[in-house]
Amino acid sequence: MADTAGTADTAAFRDAVGDWAAGGPGGPAGELAARLGVRTAVLLEGLSDLAAVEALAGGRGRDLAAEGVCVVSMGGAMSVARYAALLGPPGLGLRLAGLCDVGEQGFYERGLERAGAPYRGFFVCAADLEDELIRALGTERVEEVIGAEGDVRAWQTFLRQPAQHGRPRQQQLRRFLGTKKGRKIRYGRLLAEALTPDRVPAPLDDLLATL
Repeated sequence: MADTAGTADTAAFRDAVGDWAAGGPGGPAGELAARLGVRTAVLLEGLSDLAAVEALAGGRGRDLAAEGVCVVSMGGAMSVARYAALLGPPGLGLRLAGLCDVGEQGFYERGLERAGAPYRGFFVCAADLEDELIRALGTERVEEVIGAEGDVRAWQTFLRQPAQHGRPRQQQLRRFLGTKKGRKIRYGRLLAEALTPDRVPAPLDDLLATL
């Protein structure tokens, strides 16, 4: 079971970083980083990626916060230059790592370069992390997870939409995960928890190995 105080401290640090990125003061984030012993910030595009990374780390018995690693949702790939500047060499001086989608790879490289942060430690998903998880598990296993969550009716209703007719199942599943607020986050965690050790997507496996 996760340490409640540690979870609250991590959430406080994330909130402080978010406030800083939005134009607030950097002092609270710096003070929390020092107090918590944060040494690495994992930059992720959104909350679904964060849920998946933390779920897989927990499944491997790792307590990232205790290891000085904080996973941060940037609220979009376009924020990477800002977060790299705040948390990397120009700011708190933390080691940076993370995931990016292949379509955003060049943007990440430029943003990290401007911040003087190395690109190593960042790993590329073919489309996005949800796509990687679906391909790793296979569509049948993903549908089993959907069924176990009681979302079969919603899934079947979605499949009847004209826009979904004839589309590959993997694309349908990926789209389904993004059709309701909060669903991507919930299934980011659930699909990561459903992975067997031999089916972990390479970008996610490589990221955890480097932390």
